[in-house]
Amino acid sequence: MKHAKRLIGPFKQVVTMNNLPLKGALRNDQLEIIEDGGILINNGKIEKVDTYNSLKKGEGIEISKLEGDFVALPGFIDCHTHICYGGSRYLDFEDRNSGVSYIDIAKRGGGIWSTVKHTRAAEKMDLIEGMILRLDRHLKNGITTVEVKSGYGLSVSQEVKMLKAIRSANEHHVVDLIPTCLAAHIVPKEFSNECEYLNHILKELVPMVKEQKLCSRFDIFIEESAFSAKASRAYLKALNRQGFDITVHGDQFTPIGSTIAIECGAVSVDHLEASTDKEILAIADSNVVAAALPGASIGLGCSFAPARKLLDAGASLAIASDWNPGSAPQGNLLSQASILATFEKLSAAEVLSGITYRAAKALALEYRGRLSIDYIADIVAFPCNDFREILYSQGELYPSHVWKNGDLI
Repeated sequence: MKHAKRLIGPFKQVVTMNNLPLKGALRNDQLEIIEDGGILINNGKIEKVDTYNSLKKGEGIEISKLEGDFVALPGFIDCHTHICYGGSRYLDFEDRNSGVSYIDIAKRGGGIWSTVKHTRAAEKMDLIEGMILRLDRHLKNGITTVEVKSGYGLSVSQEVKMLKAIRSANEHHVVDLIPTCLAAHIVPKEFSNECEYLNHILKELVPMVKEQKLCSRFDIFIEESAFSAKASRAYLKALNRQGFDITVHGDQFTPIGSTIAIECGAVSVDHLEASTDKEILAIADSNVVAAALPGASIGLGCSFAPARKLLDAGASLAIASDWNPGSAPQGNLLSQASILATFEKLSAAEVLSGITYRAAKALALEYRGRLSIDYIADIVAFPCNDFREILYSQGELYPSHVWKNGDLI
């Protein structure tokens, strides 16, 4: 039960993420840091952030006093995951380590299609229970909002099963789930060509998604092993006309997807490992959020998204785990973001922005990702006295406290 007003603190530092731009490079000295701070919560939202001593002078406030040194941040947001799935892809991992390429694995029946077979065979409850376990791990790392894609069903009934499982998991877990329909992941074997399948999605699946309110977002994988630029453009524009937000798996192996994402007004384009200077400048000149997925780079043993170049060009950079059974099975967003920072020379401010308010922007979410007035009181506290300790520990420093909608979890 929520109290009318509750003060939590004192925190050694409250890193609010306020007054920072949505786009471009960031320095640590741009961060608003309130020393010996407190956070005043009112009915699940933040009423005020200030020094603890000034806030505790108010009347009618219940105080939840903390003992020790803690750093408070907004709850983290993982804006790209595939945590609804069945089975495992350990054989793909072995093949990649033996020198077989991702695309060649897919061509011979491994890759995404392997997970499709396992997910189709799974009961809805099995998918829900798997998600609950993965969400527990995410919550342990301070992640309070998670995007979850379908895309391992690749038929109307199976995609609906996945989206309903995501909705059920959302109802049974404190973490907020943002569902995305990725029916356009690859062309299923039951269809002879991409246009036939995409038209089938538009005619048969999209009306069911709308009628049952299963999601408001659609995604597509634009790549040699998935969908062409031409077919993707027509598909995304049809979804635009029906009022859906769109996001794109783009520039993972070849630099074609980001151009379509920009042209079609996507909220984000995710991956970007193959982006060249041309695509980087185009993304920076648009309102599309660039989402780096370091977990996929680690899992596949390939280069990271050019995060430094994207930020320096003026792009908005989010960072997500891409947690999936094939290319990114690790799922630890903080570890991945810390490693990306090392290789791409990112400041702590840039990394933390990428998993808070810029990640919220990639999901078109308001009032998340900052510790600010009227924002949802999703708060994470780490047992340290300086925010830089968090990334320095590369995922091995865990939160001591997590508040969801103002309630201590």
